[in-house]
Amino acid sequence: MTLKNAFYAQSGGVTSVINASACGLIQTARLNSDKIGMVYAGLNGIIGALKEELIDTSLESDADIAALRFTPAGAFGSCRYKLKSLDTNRAEYERLINVFKAHNIGYFFYNGGGDSQDTAHKVSQIGEQMGYPLTCIGIPKTVDNDLPVTDNCAGFGSVAKYVAVSMREASFDVASMCATSTKVFVMEVMGRHAGWIAAAGALAADENHNIPLVILFPEVQFNETKFLAAVDEKVKQYGYCCVVVSEGVKNSDGQFLAEAGGKDAFGHAQLGGAAPVIANLIKENLGYKYHWAVADYLQRAARHIASKTDVEQAYAVGKAAIEFALAGKNAVMPTIVRTSDAPYHWEIGSVDLKDVANVEKMMPPEFISADGFGITPACRTYLQPLIEGEDYPPYKNGLPDYVVLKKCLVAKKLPEFAI
Repeated sequence: MTLKNAFYAQSGGVTSVINASACGLIQTARLNSDKIGMVYAGLNGIIGALKEELIDTSLESDADIAALRFTPAGAFGSCRYKLKSLDTNRAEYERLINVFKAHNIGYFFYNGGGDSQDTAHKVSQIGEQMGYPLTCIGIPKTVDNDLPVTDNCAGFGSVAKYVAVSMREASFDVASMCATSTKVFVMEVMGRHAGWIAAAGALAADENHNIPLVILFPEVQFNETKFLAAVDEKVKQYGYCCVVVSEGVKNSDGQFLAEAGGKDAFGHAQLGGAAPVIANLIKENLGYKYHWAVADYLQRAARHIASKTDVEQAYAVGKAAIEFALAGKNAVMPTIVRTSDAPYHWEIGSVDLKDVANVEKMMPPEFISADGFGITPACRTYLQPLIEGEDYPPYKNGLPDYVVLKKCLVAKKLPEFAI
């Protein structure tokens, strides 16, 4: 009997550890070559399936696949392309099934966030409707940490570590200059609706590092008067203040401070820059000298400072995806289940795709301090283990030595399809 092949694709904003999930998936598939056939990867996510641009991962060496564990971003290319509903654009789903039929693909693995889990769920539905046997497994990935059910998301721990480290280092810089120069440093981090990344900035301060921090969460409506008073108080007490602002912070009218107009490919508001808005408020109202920065891609690409916990969990959910599929599970996503805080222990669980598709997990109120500008001990207990451990990539000539795959495409069998 001919073994069914697999299709794997990366979707949405990439992370420093999404390739670790790809590594876990491909290595596990190779160990089960008697049960699963070829592993094809979509060139640029789901678009690779629609365009029948399938990468033959069997042509990548074992060493290069292993090196994915240390390499940031999406090795096969990602995309921001949201499939419409089954009723609105059935032709796209039928195209996917036709491509899968043409290449004997019986396993569909989609590595992404909430929108991607929705896509995986829809693909599982169309396979059933069309009578084509297709096992669909979602693989969690999002720096925003906003997927429900799973304790945390692969990709978040490393961003959290980057932000916490950056804020601690920047605070040392500002503290040394504040007597005659900069008194306020503002750093903008990702997080459209959920403030998990911003919360991680609070980890910069601990019992040995008394850093004056103000955190601005999307979950807390921005109050200009209260914010300026908090900054002013800290500058007067410590001589300086560091501010972490999430890109998704909104004013009393419900409008993003960073609203730039327009939408991205998923229909989300295109955000401009909250940091300069906040910095300008400080300058105009308090008169303090400031600097601001936008971490942007740097926070999610920083594989050189990835969390060991995050890397291990990213690999584990990729590995579990193959194991779930071979065990007969369908329309599910591997989850990370926390079994203990101290010592920190976790294991892999699962959840139905229908229960995670397009559902966002916000910061719970009990994780945000009473004044709205910090985190509680419960939040610190949750966050701390996720940033722990170092997993440095190999270096060459002073720089990380990241792998670049060959990405050879298989021959097309179907007519072109316009998207």
